[in-house]
Amino acid sequence: MANWDDVRRIALSLPETSEGTSYDGVRAWRVNKKLFVWERPLRKADIVSLGEGAPDGPIVAVRVSDLGVKDVLCAAAPELYFTTPHFDGYPAILIRLVDIDAGELEELIVEAWLERAPKKLASTYLSTERDIPRQPPSPTD
Repeated sequence: MANWDDVRRIALSLPETSEGTSYDGVRAWRVNKKLFVWERPLRKADIVSLGEGAPDGPIVAVRVSDLGVKDVLCAAAPELYFTTPHFDGYPAILIRLVDIDAGELEELIVEAWLERAPKKLASTYLSTERDIPRQPPSPTD
């Protein structure tokens, strides 16, 4: 079970990450001014589109490498990962924060950071870190 302290700790452990807020004032973490993980409370339209399946509790949005990864994660573990029409066509997933294991969350955040970091910074990080994921986590792991 993860929480906002885990998100913050993981994100800020990555080089050149800054912590701040998004345009709507919620917690957000960026690398090179590019958003890679952020708080994403459900809006009225989200709740309507999700219906009775709309989760309670904190939701974290994480950038993914592409729409295929998003689709696979959402299909494999819909109790954990989901999306809303607002994110149609955008490579990010929504995660029920209290339901995700901190280790799995870390893999997703590191992958998101790698996608958004400048290539040289990401390359340097990859060459100096040994135990970081190089592929998105498998939803069956």
